[in-house]
Amino acid sequence: MTELARERCQACSGQTPLIFGAELAELAALLDPAWELDGDRLWRRIQMPDFARPFSLATRIALLAEREGHHPELTIGWGLLEVELTTHAAGGLTRNDFVLAAKIDRMDIPAR
Repeated sequence: MTELARERCQACSGQTPLIFGAELAELAALLDPAWELDGDRLWRRIQMPDFARPFSLATRIALLAEREGHHPELTIGWGLLEVELTTHAAGGLTRNDFVLAAKIDRMDIPAR
């Protein structure tokens, strides 16, 4: 488990520092390689063999997000769950996005 997963998400505002450059690469390297950086978002596609498992995982992520006070965009479909993280209040990626991604990495994610 990375140290990131032990952190708590912090309340964000327009003054919350964004993550760029070397720090962005360093934090991304601590996550499961399935996470992708795309501009101001961090996202991951999780494929599963049915609808129930993506729905169940999305529910567990939603409950985690509520505890952390940091909420991803979740897209559920047959056989897939897409998780997108960005900090809307700050206008880009913050440490919270990486903390929540690390916590999601700790979840038991069923293989396809």
